[in-house]
Amino acid sequence: MNVESPLAPLPARMLNEYVYCPRLFFLEHVAGEWEESADTVAGRRVHRRVDRPAQAIPDPERLNTEWKVRSVDVASEIHGVTATCDLIEGEGEEAHPVDYKKGKAPDPDRVPGGVWPADRVQIGAQILALRECGYSCEAGSIYYAETKKRVRVPWSQDLESLVLGAISGAREAERSAVPPQPLVDSPKCPKCSLVGICLPDESTLLGQPAQASEPREIRKLLPPNDDRRPLYVKAHGATVGLAGGELEVRQRDAETVTVRLQDTSHVSLLGNIQITAGALKALCDQGIGVSYFSYGGWHFASLNGYPSASVHHRIAQFRVFFDPEGRVRLARQFIRAKILNCRTLLRRNSGEGEDAALALLKKGADDAATAESLESLLGIEGLAARTYFDGFARVLQGKDGVSRFELSGRNRRPPRDPVNALLSFAYALLVKDCRIAVAAAGLDPMVGLLHQPRPGRPAMALDMMEEFRPLIADSAVLTAINTGVVTGEDFVRGAGRVALTDGGRKAFLGAYERRMEQEIQHPVFGYRVSYRQVLEIQARLLARTLTGEIGVYPAFLTR
Repeated sequence: MNVESPLAPLPARMLNEYVYCPRLFFLEHVAGEWEESADTVAGRRVHRRVDRPAQAIPDPERLNTEWKVRSVDVASEIHGVTATCDLIEGEGEEAHPVDYKKGKAPDPDRVPGGVWPADRVQIGAQILALRECGYSCEAGSIYYAETKKRVRVPWSQDLESLVLGAISGAREAERSAVPPQPLVDSPKCPKCSLVGICLPDESTLLGQPAQASEPREIRKLLPPNDDRRPLYVKAHGATVGLAGGELEVRQRDAETVTVRLQDTSHVSLLGNIQITAGALKALCDQGIGVSYFSYGGWHFASLNGYPSASVHHRIAQFRVFFDPEGRVRLARQFIRAKILNCRTLLRRNSGEGEDAALALLKKGADDAATAESLESLLGIEGLAARTYFDGFARVLQGKDGVSRFELSGRNRRPPRDPVNALLSFAYALLVKDCRIAVAAAGLDPMVGLLHQPRPGRPAMALDMMEEFRPLIADSAVLTAINTGVVTGEDFVRGAGRVALTDGGRKAFLGAYERRMEQEIQHPVFGYRVSYRQVLEIQARLLARTLTGEIGVYPAFLTR
């Protein structure tokens, strides 16, 4: 006999989220997603007056005078709801909860009772819990800080029905592995802190029937491109520590470099770099990840600086991994997009005489779209790669139009020429960024669909990386060579291998980061977005394809 595990208590503030937007409730409460915004920070400021260590509520049978307590935890065991009352004012057995909100009170002529529906349900849940605890509670109040207005909410049978209905709906959403559909053209979305995770307009568009006659217009609701920047530490023997909210990079016989935590998006350590426990803890607390590279630029480990997102995404990922047809279906998209994007790079940068290569790549993309196994896909990808790198070698040139770099195919471990040394370093940087993106989307970076899992191999990050190799990594290499950012003097040769010097590595890191920050028009959604943001968008769309919320993964293709 199957016995269903009891669900965890449901916080009243999550009932507020459910009534406001069922999808927001799912993402925050069920999937564990969270992102700060100006509104959430402002909301915490409003609660400072009432937020304090929880106080014990008086015993109703012993009360005979006026009383007042703040930050009180109450619960309804019958309905499985908990609540933290910002303030309870009472007289004898009569209790009156007050909930603080940062926004404006609505116009009573437009919103019944002058209280937003989500706020009404939240204060109703507090009243419900207090009544179950033995208090006489006939009303509560909402205090809207922006308008400094306190609105009374009387207890009634209608309010009780609203609260119980919200509890039932929220419990049903908890049992689902897929979030509710997003709100359509809602004015609530632009100010939502989770809009970049929810992708409401994007998800609605991709969920439309293929035969929809009028495609929806997509609003660009994503937060602005992050002003924070990645920190790369490559000085041999350096130590990264923490002092007064700043990262300190200390190295022998050199000036200490300080970087504010709030200005840092990610930390990459190249070579023999030490990092203190205090710095690691501060980075994790701020949601900042750390990646480790060998001195030669090989990425071998990452520490995620954010809590794991939806476990449902990982469950769906593992389910597809054990489904041969599902794996091939998604792997086709990765390889087809990679080949088409390789073709686009050659078409944009090559001169006359490349028609044969472009035709071969077009055929490879068509073959990938109908491949019936992972083995045949890898064979198609290998043939396309040889054609592509032959063409890539022909578009390399210096500032004077004369190439000083030769490329005779792709080679690695170790790279035997400067171009391959640059490509290997670029791919190591890109797999690091793809690993960050897939982990942020709640996927396991180590379990891929195209790439076979191996110890230490971030197979899912490598899967997602395929379509972006020519767009980000190869493009950064091509630009760095053709504009003279790196020259022949930026490489050292020995023992059959070629490696970047410290100066060359620093110069190429700049070229790579400029590419990541470059904005491009999204081919599906139409708005402009940086490549760094594109990686996270695609990772989240991949996760939703795995759960079945989206039918077909929309690979990123440039024109």
